[in-house]
Amino acid sequence: MKVALKTRPLLWLVLALPGVWIAWRWLVTPDLYGFGHAIGDTGDWAAWLLLLALAATPLRLVFRRQGWTTWLLRRRRDIGVASFVYATGHTAIYLFDKASLATVLAEAADVAMLTGWLALAIFIPLAVTSNDKAVRALKRSWKRLHRLVYPAAILTVVHWVLAAFDPTTAYVFLAILVVLELVRIVLQRVRA
Repeated sequence: MKVALKTRPLLWLVLALPGVWIAWRWLVTPDLYGFGHAIGDTGDWAAWLLLLALAATPLRLVFRRQGWTTWLLRRRRDIGVASFVYATGHTAIYLFDKASLATVLAEAADVAMLTGWLALAIFIPLAVTSNDKAVRALKRSWKRLHRLVYPAAILTVVHWVLAAFDPTTAYVFLAILVVLELVRIVLQRVRA
């Protein structure tokens, strides 16, 4: 049982559960749950999973000998890919709601939408290369490529703040992100 709890399929199942719940609520109660909730919830899950993936290194630096930080560090690619899947779902719901390429293109010039599109564009190569084969093939370039997650995270926050009806949660996310990154930078310099 202990080994089963550490497997990737179980992690993927757990990471998929919010998506299943969102889809279920939207299908069963479309008038009550609706587009706004579905797009908001998928965006929230994308952002919070991104934050969890970004938190792996700072948490490992703070809690060096804890087994859970090792687990988190080893699974951050899975968590990052799950974040991308939720972001893709978020985008698909947006496209489904607009149902018109002309409308999507007209809105794309808006800063709130443009930052979301740019973040997604950056996340695509990160998600595609988040596997062992890509890590081996790209060698040192893989790490350089995956540092693009930081500007993508900033674009995500800007998109969230500008597009949300109530950006309070986005500001909380931003504060946590800033603290985590400051901890990472300071501890990496102190220990270098």
